[in-house]
Amino acid sequence: MLSGLVIVDKPQGWTSHDVVARMRRLAGTRKVGHAGTLDPMATGVLVIGVNKATRLLTYIVGTGKRYTATIRLGQSTVTDDAEGEVTAVGDASGIEDERLRAAVAGFLGEIQQVPSSVSAIKVNGERSYARVRAGEEVALAARPVTIHRFDVLDIRREGSLLDVDVDVACSSGTYIRALARDLGAELGVGGHLTALRRHEVGPFTLDAARTMEQLEQELQILELSQAARDLMLSRELTEEEAADLSHGRRIARDPEQPAGPEAPVAAFAPDGTLTALLSDSGRHAKPVLVFPSDAPQGDA
Repeated sequence: MLSGLVIVDKPQGWTSHDVVARMRRLAGTRKVGHAGTLDPMATGVLVIGVNKATRLLTYIVGTGKRYTATIRLGQSTVTDDAEGEVTAVGDASGIEDERLRAAVAGFLGEIQQVPSSVSAIKVNGERSYARVRAGEEVALAARPVTIHRFDVLDIRREGSLLDVDVDVACSSGTYIRALARDLGAELGVGGHLTALRRHEVGPFTLDAARTMEQLEQELQILELSQAARDLMLSRELTEEEAADLSHGRRIARDPEQPAGPEAPVAAFAPDGTLTALLSDSGRHAKPVLVFPSDAPQGDA
């Protein structure tokens, strides 16, 4: 059974679901998922899990991300990006480079961010973007996110507009559209996103990504065990430990390698196959997930 991760360089105009649907055909299985939505306008790294590797996606979603983007100052849109109708216009021509960079620096560190109303966040069981498209006004609650890097790469001026190329490294849950909107609000001229490219999702980068055209020619999958080694700390098991874990039994904790419920350790059998994900429970390590080696396709 084919199980592993596919690192896709998502094309512009495709939804994440479009990529999943195509991957189901290419991999010949229905058990395919992605590790975090990437907007149709955006391009770049989209991590796809196939068969057993879909069980790793939960741990990938929460990893840090890195993007390059273009923010247009001087216009606000209903979607906070270029796909939405312009709702307000300002004059950004008088914003000096020094003032812009100072405003950008103010977003570094942990901040409270209100996600874009046109997002996939659920409100009373329904996606926020669906409510907005139905004509509702949606006000989402602010949530803590961390901006590790927010660098200005280039500044271009055209009339009353200011286009700013940026490099952003951030925590999971950060909306770059909202960052563009809030930078425009901070400068008093409005802002929205005109381009977005994701370069990194945790340890998975554009260097390892393949376009859909390349994957149509040759489906390249990062095998399950290697994907887990790239993503997590690892522990090598004895035959007896591997047998215990395969039956859901806990084993002795490794004092050299602490684990936890938020950061499990990937445990490998002597032959190198992924056996389980472990978390600490007192003096023992208990399996959070077990990966049977003989699971039939679709039941991984």
